[in-house]
Amino acid sequence: MTKIGNTLIISFIIFSCILLPFIIFSCMLTPVIGAAAENEIRIADNAGDWGYPSPYLAYGRGPGYLRMHFIFDTLVWKDETSDLIPLLAEDWEYIPEEEAYIFNLVKNAKWHDGESVTANDVAFTIDYMKEHPYGWVVLDSVDRAEAVDEHTVNIYMSSPYAPFIEDIGGTMPILPEHIWKDVENPIDYLESDAFIGSGPFKYVDFSKEHGTYNYEAYDEYYLGKPNVDTLIYAKTGDTQMALQLGEVDLASIKPEMTETLTEEGFVVIAGPHYWNKKLMINHNNEPLDSVVFRQALAYAIDQDEFVDKSLRGYGKPASYGLISSESKWASPNVPEYPYDPDKAKEMIESLGYELNDGVFTKDGEPLKFVVLVSMIGIGGQSMPDRDGEILKNQLEKVGIEVDLTSLETKIVDQKVINWDFDLAISGHGLIGGDPKSLYDGVIQAPNSKPSPFTARYDKCEELNSLLDDLMHEMDPVKRQEAVFEAQNVYARELPAISLYYPTWYYAYNPDAGVEWFYTTGGIAKGIPIPQNKIAMMRSNAQGDGGIEQTPMQATDNAQDTPMMPFLGVFAILAAFYIKRSKRKP
Repeated sequence: MTKIGNTLIISFIIFSCILLPFIIFSCMLTPVIGAAAENEIRIADNAGDWGYPSPYLAYGRGPGYLRMHFIFDTLVWKDETSDLIPLLAEDWEYIPEEEAYIFNLVKNAKWHDGESVTANDVAFTIDYMKEHPYGWVVLDSVDRAEAVDEHTVNIYMSSPYAPFIEDIGGTMPILPEHIWKDVENPIDYLESDAFIGSGPFKYVDFSKEHGTYNYEAYDEYYLGKPNVDTLIYAKTGDTQMALQLGEVDLASIKPEMTETLTEEGFVVIAGPHYWNKKLMINHNNEPLDSVVFRQALAYAIDQDEFVDKSLRGYGKPASYGLISSESKWASPNVPEYPYDPDKAKEMIESLGYELNDGVFTKDGEPLKFVVLVSMIGIGGQSMPDRDGEILKNQLEKVGIEVDLTSLETKIVDQKVINWDFDLAISGHGLIGGDPKSLYDGVIQAPNSKPSPFTARYDKCEELNSLLDDLMHEMDPVKRQEAVFEAQNVYARELPAISLYYPTWYYAYNPDAGVEWFYTTGGIAKGIPIPQNKIAMMRSNAQGDGGIEQTPMQATDNAQDTPMMPFLGVFAILAAFYIKRSKRKP
């Protein structure tokens, strides 16, 4: 072998010893770099199916709205302090003389198919939802909407509407006219473009069978690409265990586990009391149609026992005025019904019932109700509780027979809507935001989709008048007076009986890159679930509630590639050996 050949072999061996570790290291580093670039957030949910994430297809409870709100934006939004912040509208004002709201839209918003968002889309949405009522928004007080120019829209009211900004501006998803103008029946519309919105995330897929949702970040989102690339809702039987095993990044947890999970490095957040478990009452039937009898039920119910036994102490008794006692709108003078079974019996006897062998009877018939129960919990999480058992024992102590029937939440909801029940233990949020929630809890608004937590009670003219003032009084002081008195009358009439507020806990993995939070008053019109999309539209470093555009990712410049220095070395060595090989011996 020649001297040059020996030199080449030795040099190649030395070069390989130098280069091979770099190649191995680079191969190991590449997946790490890729993982860092692909930021995925997984949220646990044990219910799963909340409907397709399109406005008319999402199920009419809070989790259904949240599945949709990642895709479709509203005109305005709420940060964690409940301050209104711009979304599709960069600014807005109310002109009292014209009874009109003027919204100036952002200039760079686009639909997920690349079309521009314009004032025509907003005006179209108003017209479309007036023709095809959308369950979350009632537009009876809106006369019309007019696009003044490409980015200015005026919404004219037919009458004053006090909750407008939060209830419509901050809750109504804006629809793309170029898609929905040809949709005659939105309830049945399941084409792929039914999921084209202008929000921070694009729809990827939904498995009704498995209860999973998959979203991807919208790169051209007008407020900047979210700092989360992929968002997934994962159905899991034990949300807390899924979190501890690293399968998800956000989950509801058992209250007793807060200390343990904190020690394990998770961030635990306790929710405000914007969700109530309540007893729905079919007041169309005797004796439930009697105010006296409903008040007797309230005296027969021991709220503290529910808190102690069903919540294990993690909660508190609810206000009989429906609006959360922690809301800024809570009345200080709501009537109370301290537990008094003897008084309950006296009130029932005043209605002509006789107590025989521990059971009230009238005309030879026992006083008996079927009570529907489900495992509904805050945030749509199905949680076993003792509510039915506790209520049965309490009512039987005052001479009322009870048959418990346990059903899935959606079946109970439908039976309540159809008046196919006596009493039903249900629950809902929306009681911490605008006091329109009190109106929604009592009145079935015309042309609106029936709600399972609306009492549909219109038998008290005083309450009807106060609720009307609550909706239409534009003077803040006078409106607050109406709100306070409406709660007081509601608590006297008891169209339904609120039982308790659970203290609910969520925990999240801070290393996943999102700081989750509860929104004061609840998301949109009051959803008390810590999944505000704002959390994924700002960096963790920003704590003031504003939206911070996600910093641009590193460029693809050659000097930023880890292999480049080593490829440079290889090129120099290769040139050296080629030059040597050309020399004559």
